[in-house]
Amino acid sequence: MESPNRLSVLQALRAMEEGSLTSEALTQACLERIEERNGQVQAFTAVDAGWALAQARTADRAGAAPLRGIPFAVKDVLDTRHLATAYGSPIYAGHRPAVDAACVARVREFGGLVLGKAATSEFATQTPSRTRNPLNLEHTPGGSSSGSAAAVADFMAPVAFGTQTTASTVRPASYCGIVGYKPTFGFLNTAGLKPLSPSQDTITLLARTVQDTALCAFGLHGMRVQAGPLERPRLAVCLSSQWDAVRPEMAEAIERIAAAAQRAGATVRRMRLPAALEPLIGMQGRLFAFEARQSLAYERQHHAALFSPRLQARLAGGEGIDAAQYLAMRQRALAGRQALAGLFGDVDAILYPPAQGEADEGIADSGSAQFGALWSLMHVPCVCVPIARGPRGLPMGVQAIGAYGDDLRTLQAAAFIHHVARQAA
Repeated sequence: MESPNRLSVLQALRAMEEGSLTSEALTQACLERIEERNGQVQAFTAVDAGWALAQARTADRAGAAPLRGIPFAVKDVLDTRHLATAYGSPIYAGHRPAVDAACVARVREFGGLVLGKAATSEFATQTPSRTRNPLNLEHTPGGSSSGSAAAVADFMAPVAFGTQTTASTVRPASYCGIVGYKPTFGFLNTAGLKPLSPSQDTITLLARTVQDTALCAFGLHGMRVQAGPLERPRLAVCLSSQWDAVRPEMAEAIERIAAAAQRAGATVRRMRLPAALEPLIGMQGRLFAFEARQSLAYERQHHAALFSPRLQARLAGGEGIDAAQYLAMRQRALAGRQALAGLFGDVDAILYPPAQGEADEGIADSGSAQFGALWSLMHVPCVCVPIARGPRGLPMGVQAIGAYGDDLRTLQAAAFIHHVARQAA
């Protein structure tokens, strides 16, 4: 057997069920990888090795469960009672919440364990953490789920919780060459998440296969669901004004994967984003700014000097929006969701860029979040899978976007695309 920390979630579960692997051995391998690499990658902000191993031994004694013995990295905007939760801000250095976030509690309820806390951008906004892309330490891993993506990509953890309010999961997944899954809004309970934009904040998962994200997402509901590739999926490459910002290599990679999917049996066509939805892309940022300004009202009133300049500017963008304008934006978003539903009558998944291209050099900026804005606002499931390499040899992905509430079919369509991409590699 290869080193346990390199196993997928599915492989690890099967090995534990067969008796050839223990959770303790899997967790120990992950901890050794963290010890070896975290000083360079800086994916984790807090790890208690003894506690992690104690949880693993408990899982081994307990036996069968949907998430049996699987170690989860937890993004540091999600509360953990045992480990410090700083939300990526010096304001909360050393903060110890009284209770675990709901998703963390569910991990332990269904047999999994908490491996450690993964770095995040400041309050999951634009000011990056110190995390580096494990595939090239001179490049960004993306944000805000930077530590979560880096930990999974570097084999420190088999799966990690992230969050997404704009593109905080799909972009890091693309940059780090892994799978990022943003479920339908509300599918994973947000209790214990530090709020930012409550009308959009979503708990997400990052793993190395689509199957793993499905196993963990539904495992958090006590189910054992496998998301194999959808047979002959109906796909549509969705064009919009945002493609003007897409680099040629990303556009070409999406065209190649669409052609390969068609050869493999998929139906593929082109569609244009309806004109009525285009203005919502820009509106998403205004809605975000209004809600974030309220969510961080206490910190803004008492600790604004500890905000980064970038966050101060972002929150200032919500200052001139009044309550009537806010409610109007909420109404427009609802109308947009109703209009978007019509696009999926004969389409299983829309293909869309998750980022401009491969990860940029440097870690002072985590890349543009614009390609997740509309889809996060629309509350629909999005799955980013790796499909190609860019000019610098770093990964690029594509988003498979599905209908509201149709997460399993979206995951199955993404699994088909991921399979086609690996066959073509």
